Amino acid sequence: MKNVFKKESVDTYIKADSRLTKSLGARDLLSLGIGAVIGTGIFILPGHEAALHAGPAVAIAFLIAALVSGLVGMAYAEFSSAMPVAGSAYSFGSIIYGEIVGWILGWALILEYFLTVSAEAVGFASYFNNNILGAFGVHLPKFLSAGPLEGGGINISATLIVLLIAIIISHGASLSKKVENVAVVIKVAIIVLFVVVGFFYIKTSNYVPFYPKQFHTEPFGLGGISTACATVFFAFVGFDALAANSAETINPKKDMVKGILGTVIVAVILYVSFSLVLTGIVNYKDLNVDDPAAYALKVVHLDTWNKLITIGALVGIFTSLLTMFFGGSRLVYALGRDGLLPKKMGQVDFKYSVPKNAILVATVVQAFFAGLVPLTELTSLINAGTLLAFVFISFGIIPLRHRKDIPNTGFKMPWYPFLPIFAGVASLYFLLMLPAISKISVGIWILIGIVVYFTYSLKHSKLQKKK
Repeated sequence: MKNVFKKESVDTYIKADSRLTKSLGARDLLSLGIGAVIGTGIFILPGHEAALHAGPAVAIAFLIAALVSGLVGMAYAEFSSAMPVAGSAYSFGSIIYGEIVGWILGWALILEYFLTVSAEAVGFASYFNNNILGAFGVHLPKFLSAGPLEGGGINISATLIVLLIAIIISHGASLSKKVENVAVVIKVAIIVLFVVVGFFYIKTSNYVPFYPKQFHTEPFGLGGISTACATVFFAFVGFDALAANSAETINPKKDMVKGILGTVIVAVILYVSFSLVLTGIVNYKDLNVDDPAAYALKVVHLDTWNKLITIGALVGIFTSLLTMFFGGSRLVYALGRDGLLPKKMGQVDFKYSVPKNAILVATVVQAFFAGLVPLTELTSLINAGTLLAFVFISFGIIPLRHRKDIPNTGFKMPWYPFLPIFAGVASLYFLLMLPAISKISVGIWILIGIVVYFTYSLKHSKLQKKK
C-alpha cells in the first residue's frame, strides 16, 4: 500500500510530453476556454435550472459558481505554471499526493470529459434538429433523433457531430485553434445581441418572486440555489480542460493564468446577463426545455432573431466540443503515457503530433453516449468528478508551496493560504449539494477505477517499476 502513494517527478512528465508540439499562446488559450464554457451551459442550463431549482435567481447561481471557479482557476494556473505537463488534475495529483490519488482524479475526470462531450453533442443535436432541419421541413423519425431510453434508436445528429470533432482534433492543435478562434468571435457576438435585443422585451413581473419559495430548502433556505450552483459547475468545466493543454502552451508560466482567469471573467459576464434576460422574457416555470433561448425568442415573435440564436448555439456548442474533446483525449494520453492505461494510449502520431489512439478511444465512447443517452441523464453525472478535482487541486496548493524541488517563477495564487483553503471548502460544499444520483453514480465509477488500478494499473505503472 505504501507504493501506491509513490510520487512522480515533474521532469519525467516534461520529458515524456516533449513529443507534443508547443503552439498555444494566451489568445489561443482564452479562445479555447471561452469555447469550452460558453456552450451547452449557456444555451440550455439557465432554462433548466431556473425551472427546477432557482427561478430567476439562477443568475445568482451562475455568479457564485463563477466566483468559486475563478478561485479554483487560480489554483490550476499555479499548478500549470509550476509543472507545465499534460493530464491536468491527474498529473498534478500524482506529483503532489501520490499515484493512487492522481489515478482517482484522472479516472473521475475521464468520466467528466467524455460525458461532457456527449452532453454537448446531444444539446447540439437538439438545436440542429428542431431549429435547422425543422425550418426546412425535415423531421427525423424518432428512431434517428433519440436514443433507446427515450423510445428511439440512436441520436444520429449527436453521433455525427462527435465524429466531425474527432476529425478536426486528429489534425493537431493548430487546426483546432484556428477553428476555435473564428467560432468564438461569432458566438460571443450572437450572445451579446441576444442580451441587447432581449433586454427590450423583459417583463419585470417575471422576476417576482426572484427566488421562489418552493426552492427554499435546507440549508438555511438556500438548498435550491445551492443545488443550481452545483449543477451549473458543468458550465465551468472548461478551464480544467485548459490546464490539460499546459504541455502544448508556448509560455505556460504567464499565458495559462491569462487564459483561465480571462475565461472566467468573460463567462460570468455572459452567463449572468444571459440568465437575467432569459428569465425576464419568459416566466421561469416555462423554461424547462432543451432550447430555452430559441423558445424565448419565439414567445416574443422574434422569428429572425430566433434563427440567429440557433446559429449562436450551434457554433457555441461546437467550440465547447472542441475544447472538451481536446482535454479528454490528452488525459487518456497521460494515463497511457504512465502505464496506468495500455501504453498504446500514450503513443503520439508522428505526422500531426497528436495522441491518435487516445483520440480514437475518446471518439468511440463519446459517440456511443451521445447517440444513446438523453441530455438530462448525462448532465446529472458530470459535476461530481469535476468538483472532486477542484477540492484536491485547491488544497494541493499548500503542499505544492512546500515542495523545494518544484520551483515556480510564474503565477502564484494570492492571499495564501486563505484563498486555497476557501476554494477547497467551497468546492467540497457544492460537491455535497449535488443530487444523490450524481454522487452515487460517480462513487460507483470511482470504485470501478480502484479495482482497475489494483488489477491492472499498479502492475503496469512506469512509476512503480522505477527503483
